[in-house]
Amino acid sequence: MYLGDNILMQSIKEFINGFEESDESARILLCNVDDPSRYGIAKLNDNGEVVKLVEKPKEFVSNLALIGVYAFKNKIFDACDAIKPSARNELEITDAIQWLIENKFKVPARITNGWWKDTGKAEDMIDANRLILDSLKEQNLGNVENTKIEGRVFIDKNSKISNSTVRGPVIIGKNCEIENSYIGPYTSIGNFCKLHNTEIENSIILDKAEISDVGKIYDSLVGKEVKIFKKQTIPKGKKFVVGDRSVLEI
Repeated sequence: MYLGDNILMQSIKEFINGFEESDESARILLCNVDDPSRYGIAKLNDNGEVVKLVEKPKEFVSNLALIGVYAFKNKIFDACDAIKPSARNELEITDAIQWLIENKFKVPARITNGWWKDTGKAEDMIDANRLILDSLKEQNLGNVENTKIEGRVFIDKNSKISNSTVRGPVIIGKNCEIENSYIGPYTSIGNFCKLHNTEIENSIILDKAEISDVGKIYDSLVGKEVKIFKKQTIPKGKKFVVGDRSVLEI
C-alpha cells in the first residue's frame, strides 16, 4: 500500500525485497522528522520491530514518522475485521497495524535515507517539485528558436519554444507551445500546454493548460485544461470560475 499523496526520493524496491519470503505479517516505512508532533509516529524495539504507533504525540515517543508506505500479508484482513471505525467513521490502517502488534505478529520497520514529502497541500506540491527538479537531467528533444536556455532544462518531444527565456531547473512536457515568455527556475510544465506572453516561476502547470497575457505567475499550481488569459475589454474587471476549497491570491 502506497498512499498517493506521498513522494519519496528513493525507490521502494529495497523496502519490498524479501518481504514475501519472510515471516513478517507487515512491514512499514519510516522517515526521520524534525517535528514528530505533526505525524503518526512509530516506536521501535532494539530489533527494529514496531512496538507502538502514536498519532501526533504530545510527548516525545520517537522521531520516526509513518510515511504512507506499507507491505502486508493476508493477516491484515483479520486485523481489519477486528478493529472498529474511528471517530471519523473509517477503519484506520494504523489501528489495523496496532492490532497486529498487540496480537504478537511480526511488524518490522525500514527507514528511508532520502527525503519524503507529504503533498496534502498545494504548497507541499510546490516544495516537492523543487526537490524533484534538483536532480533533473537536461535534454532538448523539442524545437527551440530565438530562445535563451540557461541551466538544467528538459524539453520533451514536439514542443516548440520561440522568442523566450527558459532558466532551469525546468521541465517542459510533450507538444507544448511557448512563445514570448519567461519560464523561471523550478517550473514543471505538463504536456500539450500553450503559454503566450507570460512569466512563470516556481510553479506546476498541468496538461493542456493555456496561459496568455497575464503577467507573472509564481508559487502556483495550475490544473489540467485550465485557461488563464487577459480579456481586452472595458470596463476592466476580473471574472473567475473557482473550484471548491481553492485559494486565489490577487
